[in-house]
Amino acid sequence: MRISNIRSGRICRLVLCCLVIFPLLYLLTTWSEKYKRSQEVYQSQSKHYQKLESRLKEVPVLVEGLGNFEPKDMPKHSGPGEDGKPHHLPAEKQAEADESEMQYGMNIACSDEISMHRHILDTRLEECKHWNYPYDLPTTSVIIVFHNEGFSVLMRTVHSVVDRTPPHVLHEVLLVDDYSDKQNLKNNLEEYIKKFNGLVRLIRNSEREGLIRTRSRGAKEATGEVIVYLDAHCEVNVNWLPPLLAPIYRDRTVMTVPIIDGIDHRTFRYHSVYGTENHFRGIFEWGMLYKENELPKRERRRRQYNTEPYRSPTHAGGLFAINREYFLELGAYDPGLLVWGGENFELSFKIWQCGGSIEWVPCSHVGHVYRGFMPYNFGKLAEKKKGSLITINYKRVIETWFDDIHKEYFYTREPLARYLDMGNISQQLNLKKRLNCKSFQWYMDNIAYDVYDKFPSLPANLHWGELRAVATDTCLDSMGNQPPALMGLSHCHGSGNHQLIRLNAAGQLGVGERCIEGDRQGIKLAVCRLGTVDGPWSYNEQSKHLLHRGQKKCMSLHPVTQQLFLAYCDTNDAYQEWKFKTIKLDYH
Repeated sequence: MRISNIRSGRICRLVLCCLVIFPLLYLLTTWSEKYKRSQEVYQSQSKHYQKLESRLKEVPVLVEGLGNFEPKDMPKHSGPGEDGKPHHLPAEKQAEADESEMQYGMNIACSDEISMHRHILDTRLEECKHWNYPYDLPTTSVIIVFHNEGFSVLMRTVHSVVDRTPPHVLHEVLLVDDYSDKQNLKNNLEEYIKKFNGLVRLIRNSEREGLIRTRSRGAKEATGEVIVYLDAHCEVNVNWLPPLLAPIYRDRTVMTVPIIDGIDHRTFRYHSVYGTENHFRGIFEWGMLYKENELPKRERRRRQYNTEPYRSPTHAGGLFAINREYFLELGAYDPGLLVWGGENFELSFKIWQCGGSIEWVPCSHVGHVYRGFMPYNFGKLAEKKKGSLITINYKRVIETWFDDIHKEYFYTREPLARYLDMGNISQQLNLKKRLNCKSFQWYMDNIAYDVYDKFPSLPANLHWGELRAVATDTCLDSMGNQPPALMGLSHCHGSGNHQLIRLNAAGQLGVGERCIEGDRQGIKLAVCRLGTVDGPWSYNEQSKHLLHRGQKKCMSLHPVTQQLFLAYCDTNDAYQEWKFKTIKLDYH
């Protein structure tokens, strides 16, 4: 019995020990694992902060000698177009030059005689040559979208990138073909890029998508940390990429923009567009036309050196760099935008209002060929919507990102836009809400404040539409001319912006972004005076007179020559009678 009790006691103690020891062992094991994980997290965070600290130490530094990415030797070459000089074809090749210009909007016959590796003019400010940049810059995919581009122009773009970019940074050049049908862009191109040993990749659309959607595809296909978009007719300048990448290295939500130089579309002369040490940045007017303004004092004061990057409200759209993941987090481009136009504003508003920033980089220069004209149309893409595709794009952008007050400025400048079908923007509005984006008024107050200096708030239109001459039933027409030019009259066709005339409450008579003025020479198309929305005109609905208040005369039509001029007002003269007829287009 005693032995049994002893055994029972031992069993009880054993069970009791198990009940105490095993939970303790479990707790110790759990605590050990948690401690181990916390140490891993701590070490990971420490490495992260050490990396951030090292990056802060590696910010661009101005040095006395040449910067660390500057080429030490600049070999000289001889040949057509070298040093960015113009190349003139002999007279016997002029017909070939004219034919190539008709096909491509630029002189491809001239381009074909210029080396793929030509040396170009270094247009940077002297100070740019003395910056050290972090060595550990993000890997970069350069994306070049093209459609029926001239072969030599396209490949000179590629060669300039490969020749003037640090190899450890250039991850790939991605050529994205938007359904070209020119034969030399088929097998010839595929064979040619083999010489780059995989550095240059080519992907092709199976149907025409347009620039905007093709760019978004390029971003999805790219594998570098940063994507840089270039047009297919560019030449990058000396040490162009490190200055673009350094701000993104510092902050992944920065988009950077190079300074754009010009390349003449006939002679391929490389030249500076701005020409002085003054800096400019991108803004816009209320019809959503891209403009540029000299850097305001408020922004200049934020910088220590003249060649440091500076903030800009927007950009021209063709050339920029951005962290790839960040670009995709923002939804890339709005997929509802068609073909081309407005995507630069959409991305700019989205970046600024949703927590990012845009910086122009004075030490990064890229040359760009400005075509003489657009050599192709958009085919079936243009048939999908009625009305101007670009204006439809603008409407999507302003309905997503503007507030009600600023929307009215757009519709004052573009009254017909109210009738255009922009499609569904619910996904864009949801994105704006999800990203907790700031208001457009915040953007105007803090970023784009200098827009108001050039383009003040617009008064409402008192009248808009066709302006008909009662005596002849013809319409005032800008005839597609640019100022200075005389206004004319033509058959009233009820479409197009050449006949859409606006008279605002401040007396400004306008067509598109231009103003209509009158003097001794006649009725003229003129550049509107920047910084004002006032004008000299008033309209009397009873007499149907358009009075120029400054001249105290009325707009008149000569009955024989059909010339427009100012004359003393006469209520009995039918050739001084004008009637606004509102244009209403049902595009829904």
